[in-house]
Amino acid sequence: MKILIAYSSRTGNTRKVAEALHLELPGADLCPISSSPNPEKYDIVFAGFWVEEGDANDAMKEYLKQLGGIPVALFATLGAYPDSQHAADCLEAAAAQIPNGNVVDRFICQGRIDPMMIEWMEQLPPDDENAPTDSRRQLWKDAEGHPNDQDLENAVAWAKAVLEKMKAGA
Repeated sequence: MKILIAYSSRTGNTRKVAEALHLELPGADLCPISSSPNPEKYDIVFAGFWVEEGDANDAMKEYLKQLGGIPVALFATLGAYPDSQHAADCLEAAAAQIPNGNVVDRFICQGRIDPMMIEWMEQLPPDDENAPTDSRRQLWKDAEGHPNDQDLENAVAWAKAVLEKMKAGA
């Protein structure tokens, strides 16, 4: 089975997950989407992105539009909690970018928030919907160590399960 791991990463979080997958999926090709990997020669594409405004980042959204008809396993990193409704909505929004999408599965884990984003939010007026709150500051603190070893192990286990499911014809 020919496997492509294509990813977009701003702060290194998504790259870290992509590299963990690459180490554990023998023969898989690892490519940042900035190198414009051709998805058509692969049996499955693991497409990884960072979340921007509730969706895949812009570069990945454009790449996902090329994946119509190809089995895709989406993976992502975001600053929010991975078990949140926001995380689920982000994966759903990304899946919607794929024409006639064949999304075989999805994975998301928390990632450290870009310090520039935190700095920007710290400057917002208190009545802004994105202004810092105690719970938001706690989220930033919780995200700081991610993706961690457990996140990477979970991502690898997920990817292996996706491939087993594909081999079984599910």
